[in-house]
Amino acid sequence: MIKKILILLIIIGIIFYGYTSIYQPLSEESDLKIFNIEKGSSIKEIAQELENEGLIKSSSFLITYCLLTNNRNIQAGEYLLSPQMNIPQITEIIVGGKVNEEKITIIEGWDLNDIAQYLEEKGISTKEEFFSVAGKPKSENSLEGYIFPDTYNITSRDTAETIVQKALLNFEKKINAELREEIERQGKTIDEIIIMASIIEKEVRTLEDKKNVSDVLWRRIESGMPLQSCATVLYALEEKKSSVSTADTQVDSPYNTYKYKGLPIGPISNPGMDSIVAAIYPTKNNYWYYLSSPDGKTHFSVTLEEHNYKKNLYLR
Repeated sequence: MIKKILILLIIIGIIFYGYTSIYQPLSEESDLKIFNIEKGSSIKEIAQELENEGLIKSSSFLITYCLLTNNRNIQAGEYLLSPQMNIPQITEIIVGGKVNEEKITIIEGWDLNDIAQYLEEKGISTKEEFFSVAGKPKSENSLEGYIFPDTYNITSRDTAETIVQKALLNFEKKINAELREEIERQGKTIDEIIIMASIIEKEVRTLEDKKNVSDVLWRRIESGMPLQSCATVLYALEEKKSSVSTADTQVDSPYNTYKYKGLPIGPISNPGMDSIVAAIYPTKNNYWYYLSSPDGKTHFSVTLEEHNYKKNLYLR
């Protein structure tokens, strides 16, 4: 009888130990740790690494819990875990794929300098690291125009290189087969469309204005008239200001569309989808000139006389 009681007590003790080991956290310390699970890792390997990192008491208890609860589909990724979490909580996170992610947003119209500055301020990469991947503005290997503006999920393992890869893949996805076919049908190239879109992005705000400006600029090219885009001059000067002077428009740069006719040799910003669509699908009109007043409104004109009148009215 005593032997049976002892055995029962031992069994109860084992059950209690197992229960507390599974359901009680290892520590009351809430320090978060970054825990990475490589693709193809087994439950045994993951459990052992969790034990090594001081996140669980014993790997065997996590393995047992996963097998008993049929939680075997652990997701690869980077996770924020704490010894204050118990085994069910940790399992829920790594099976549910609740990875440690941060969001970054590349704004429409930013150029490579803007993006490099942003990533450096976020502590993701230095400007030099970003430029080593994306190229510097106006350089021969520059990816200006193709770093698609969007919000991206990243982890602490992401670098300038992986972020640029994500943005380029996003660009390829957004410029779908239908858009590519229309560009080809018009006898244009994707590069020409992106250059035009990058100018439109910096010139006006709304989709309606963008499509009207697109028609104005394409017709200027067809007629042999210079584009005379202030945004291209500012890009050539690498300056950010609200207007350009006559002296500014004399800068000798292939990006200066006051001095040289046609499109500049490359994009001047990274345009968003509205500007790209506007470059492909302009709204036909009879305007030749436009300007933006300080309130952001765009004013279109048919004649130079009308344009000059509006310049005096809105910009003086």
